[in-house]
Amino acid sequence: MMYDFQKAPARWQTDSVKWDIKPGELPLWIADMDFFTAPEIIAALQKKLELGAFGYETPHQDYFQAVAEWYTREHQSRPQIDWFLFATGVIPALSAIVRHLTQAGDQILVQAPVYNIFYHSIENNGRRSVVNELYYQAGEYQIDWADLATKLADPLTTMMILCNPHNPVGKVWTSIEIQKIAQLCQDNQVILVADEIHGDLVWAGPDYTPTFSLPEKLRRSTITLVSPSKTFNLAALHAATVIVPDPDLRARVEQGLNLAEVAEPNLLALPGTIAAYSQGQNWLAELKQQLRANYTQAIEFIKQELPTIRVVSSRATYLLWLDVQVLTSSATDLATHLRTETGLILNAGTVYRGNGKHFLRLNFACPPEMLADGLQRLRQGISTYQAK
Repeated sequence: MMYDFQKAPARWQTDSVKWDIKPGELPLWIADMDFFTAPEIIAALQKKLELGAFGYETPHQDYFQAVAEWYTREHQSRPQIDWFLFATGVIPALSAIVRHLTQAGDQILVQAPVYNIFYHSIENNGRRSVVNELYYQAGEYQIDWADLATKLADPLTTMMILCNPHNPVGKVWTSIEIQKIAQLCQDNQVILVADEIHGDLVWAGPDYTPTFSLPEKLRRSTITLVSPSKTFNLAALHAATVIVPDPDLRARVEQGLNLAEVAEPNLLALPGTIAAYSQGQNWLAELKQQLRANYTQAIEFIKQELPTIRVVSSRATYLLWLDVQVLTSSATDLATHLRTETGLILNAGTVYRGNGKHFLRLNFACPPEMLADGLQRLRQGISTYQAK
């Protein structure tokens, strides 16, 4: 490989959220990779710092062009540049959109188990979460279409938040599924907001379908949120692009972003994003090779050493969704035990709602040696948990 995915940055005591831990602990929880990011991005950031001037920033054509060309090359779907708005992150944009495009008391639909911050964006803004719970059987998740149609038809439901690909279950929705969701939303005058932050991280099988790439009649009431933050581990740059094909809806979204003051980039957001999208293709290709290898390493270990755990089948993201219901009725209790007894830190699936109380989430985006350490700790913790 041209790039090194065998070593991890030393991030303890560096203000890292993930590595704010006690000595001896191993954090494999928050969706933050333990790889050095692409050197091309680092060089662009260093060049910006060398300027020695840190004033106000605003995105120009080169930023939006880089985003459009990335989606053309990587996903064979070219959005129009005039569809784009800059935001300081997917979640800041989502929260601003919820506040500005819905009313207090409205219902906003999500598909549980799903990224827990969606609930915060909804409920902290005085809206109500309505759940289309994903149907789980034989280690796979599917959409309950009848329930989805019923809940979208409720007049109180004014928005749906789609996770595409889905976090935490790693599901890559098919083009047919995305179109069917969009059609149901359109039939019921529901705005469809798609969080596609994991869209670049499909490491096996067919690519994902960007929501903005749907036929014109289906994308009119859609908002797509994208960012290089998960792809290149750039979360602290606070950069995202909001893609809104319909001009009237886009004007409303733009107003909401500006009212919430989440439309102005920081010093490094623009050069970092431009470098990622214009020079990061080879790095990403190698990252996905490493993720495939790590996924195989993890599932083979679990199959051989931890037969009571079932791994939900996935081909995207770098998050394992571990079914532990044979072991416990409380993933939170098990996660607490693992940290106390072994130092291994995983997400308890309870926060994702739905059937998440039966699951743990494990981040496998780290050097193989670190992953092996985490898996050994998992085996040790499960052994002592079963012996209680």
